[in-house]
Amino acid sequence: MKDEMVAVILAGGRGTRLHSLTAKIAKPAVFFGGKYRIIDFPLSNCANSGITTVGVATQYEATVLNTYIGTGRNWGLNGTGALTSILPPRETPKGASWYLGTADAIYQNIDWLDKTHCDYVVILSGDHIYKMDYSEMLSFHKKNAADVTIATIQVPMSEAPRFGICLTDEDNRITEFQEKPKKPKSDLASMGIYIFSYRLLRESLVSNHELSTSSHDFGKDILPTLLKAGKRLFAYRFSGYWKDVGTVHSLWEANMDLLDPDCTLRLYAKDFKIYSADTFSRPQLISKTGKVDDCIINQGAVIHGKCVHSVLSNEVVVEKGALVEDSMIMPGAVIKSGVTVKNAIIGASVVVDKDKIGTKDDIVLYTEED
Repeated sequence: MKDEMVAVILAGGRGTRLHSLTAKIAKPAVFFGGKYRIIDFPLSNCANSGITTVGVATQYEATVLNTYIGTGRNWGLNGTGALTSILPPRETPKGASWYLGTADAIYQNIDWLDKTHCDYVVILSGDHIYKMDYSEMLSFHKKNAADVTIATIQVPMSEAPRFGICLTDEDNRITEFQEKPKKPKSDLASMGIYIFSYRLLRESLVSNHELSTSSHDFGKDILPTLLKAGKRLFAYRFSGYWKDVGTVHSLWEANMDLLDPDCTLRLYAKDFKIYSADTFSRPQLISKTGKVDDCIINQGAVIHGKCVHSVLSNEVVVEKGALVEDSMIMPGAVIKSGVTVKNAIIGASVVVDKDKIGTKDDIVLYTEED
């Protein structure tokens, strides 16, 4: 099997800043957004980017995470022409060895990478919330004949000391890299997403492994060494939603962002889905204008209007200013703003835009044929 680009997700960190949330499970297995886990995002990004071979390097409290990922079926990353591999630390004839750093986690799985016969490797963190098409980043990498491409995003200068910081020229070629600097020279932060030409990555990892003084980390060791050697490192500028949910506050903040109608993280966009163990449904949403009293509401329903004593099926939308009372709404129906539905059954996928459906005296059935 040969893939142009394969992915390795680094999912072995302890996540100590999430305190008791990660006392018994790895950080990428922490729940997010009602029905997801954090690991769903890089895995879904791979699936949506056309990457079919994914390795997940796990270590700390990995049982729940390994079980959740399984064969990669939930993300379509299994079966003919696709592969998801769990890559835990191993015991060899030389003894057992934990992953010593981000670079060492990749080094210890060089044999797995060799067998893919890939041209490029995208290295991902397993604890970030975002949607990205890595194939676009690969096109950028090729266009610039880059040795390494680093995905970057602008951050407030007050937060820059938390990140690897890139300084670039007018062509986005990186001229300097600062790993978590006390006095950052730029606000262009590394997202912990790297595309390497595999031959160079392999050479770099082998050389770094032989250095006893190294911390075996990409930001601290590999990237500065390659930059010093004159290799072509480029910054791929990302402008979408991205959040490092490594702290209790940032995890809370990212969940609250989902309630903001202006949030650019669209979890349910049909052209770029985020998959999970529950692939086929999404959580319901009752917005700040939505009012619900004595109702059954199924998954995926979005309520901006008022619903009283009614049964709403999955994926129903009740727009702001609409009223649904004593009614049954079938899957996918949309009740438009200003509409009143009372004592009615609304058929599946029907868009109701009449002023009023139903009366208090009889039950009305309203379908596409009406």
